This record gives sequence, C-alpha cells and structure tokens, in this order.
Amino acid sequence: MARQQLQLESSDAGGRLDRVLARRLGLSRRAVWGLLREGGVQCDGQVMSLRDKGRAVSGGQRVMVGSAVPPGARRAIANPQLALKVAAAGRDWVIADKPSGMPVHPLEPSETRTLLNAVIARWPRLHGVGEGGLRSGVAHRLDVDTSGLVLLALTEGRWQQFRKAFAEHRIEKRYLALVHGRVGDDGEAVMDLAITQHRPARVRVVERGHADSRRCSLAWQVRERFADATLLEVELHTGFLHQIRVMLAHLGHAVVGDAVYAEVGAAAPRLMLHACRLAVDDQVRAQAEVPSAFAAVLGRAGA
Repeated sequence: MARQQLQLESSDAGGRLDRVLARRLGLSRRAVWGLLREGGVQCDGQVMSLRDKGRAVSGGQRVMVGSAVPPGARRAIANPQLALKVAAAGRDWVIADKPSGMPVHPLEPSETRTLLNAVIARWPRLHGVGEGGLRSGVAHRLDVDTSGLVLLALTEGRWQQFRKAFAEHRIEKRYLALVHGRVGDDGEAVMDLAITQHRPARVRVVERGHADSRRCSLAWQVRERFADATLLEVELHTGFLHQIRVMLAHLGHAVVGDAVYAEVGAAAPRLMLHACRLAVDDQVRAQAEVPSAFAAVLGRAGA
C-alpha cells in the first residue's frame, strides 16, 4: 500500500492500535497485523511490531503506515542493563555464554531481552553484519532453553568465514546433556529430521527422502551414570533445529526437563542441555562451565 501518515484523533484515544488502523484505513485486522509483522507501522517515529497490536493509542499521535522496514534494516535495541557473560573475544568476534531461557536474537524490533540486545550494546558495530537486522552478527543459534556458547562476528568478513566453516563442518560443538535412563555405551547416530510445525517449533525423525528433511548426525560419550539418568557429552556433526533433543528422545533417552520431546514428566527446573565447548579451526575457541541450576540438578541426581 502507498505510504500514509495519520494524525490520530481524540475519538481514537484508548482504542487498540490494530482496530483503530483497521477502521481508519478500511482494512481488515488481519491485513493490519501483516503490516505490523513487516515493520510497516510507526507510531511517533517508533517501529511497531505484531506484539503491539493491542497497544492503546492516544489522540494526537502521528502514525506512518505502509512503508515497511526491510528485515535487514531493522535494528536490535541496545540494552546495556542486560547482563552479558563473555566466554572469549577477539578483534572481530565474540563468544557469549547464554543463559537458559534467553533467546539468541529478537523476533520483533521491540524485544529487548535477548542475547543480541546485550551484545550490540557493547559492540554497536555489529549491526548490519551477516544477515543484518535482528540477526546481525549471529553465526549460529541455540534453542531458547539451551544454555551455553554462542558465536557472533563483529565484521562481515569474519561472519563469512564462520559461515563457510559451518558449511564445511570445521566447527567443533560439544554439549552436556542429562538424559532419562541409563545409557550403556558411547555411540553415534544418523537420522533424517524435518520441521513439522512452526511457532511453536516441532521437529521429528522421518524416513529417508522425506520432503524438506535433512540428514543429521551426532556422537556421544557417557560422562556419568546415575540411578535413572545419564550425563552425556554430545558432539554435533551437523546443526539442525532441536537436533540433540529430537535424536536422543528417538533413541529413548530424552533430555531431562524437555517439555516438548520427553514422554516422561519434566524432572528439572530447566532444560538440561548446555553448549559447553565451541571451536573454529583451532583459532576461535571457548569453554563454558555448567550453570548453577544445571549443577544443582546433577547434584540431586547423584545423591
């Protein structure tokens, strides 16, 4: 739609943003949601997101509609108050130790409590690197509930190097996973995975040749056995959404605390999966000790 500027009136005050825009523009609310999702609505110069659809407006506000901000041009909001644990850093790269429960990057411009919000507050030159926008500098991702090491590039050249290293399997990624049941021996597995649901995401093991599937592999070593659980060190040979969680659950050893893939009830206050080691070509490397909540669950398992 053509770019439009609206001056909200006193009769609009207190109304929901999506309903007011739908009425003033003659659009369906679903169409307004699409504009919000694409960054096509600004209120008093601030880009709105879909999460703002129920925001109450006020009379006199200036609303610009129809000029969507390209995804690569969106900016993550710097949040210097958000704690950031840096595991290692170089001239043009950072490895951050992400806590469980924190997303790696925002999905909407208004989000301020992701790892990227904290990183970009310390290294603002990160903006625009790699995929740019709300994914600036991010070389790979961890699930929200997985803790541990995340690699970010501060320059375009370094980001390209990291992505090439991932594509050529020159990245060492190791995780600690506390799983249900007693695992007998060290081992490895190869499976075909496919995303079967989005938001919330869900992945499952499929037959070879399934549409949109990817062949994935990992290996594990038994670190410690408990009465009804086992601590594994897992090495990822590939990277796919929820890969460790799905593959271990398929083998009958779901990660403890996994509310999505574990058939047994959650027995931990968090997902017991932690990215503990990351290395790229023996030049960029870091290790992360297990968080206190993770260690506490291990302590109870061994009691």
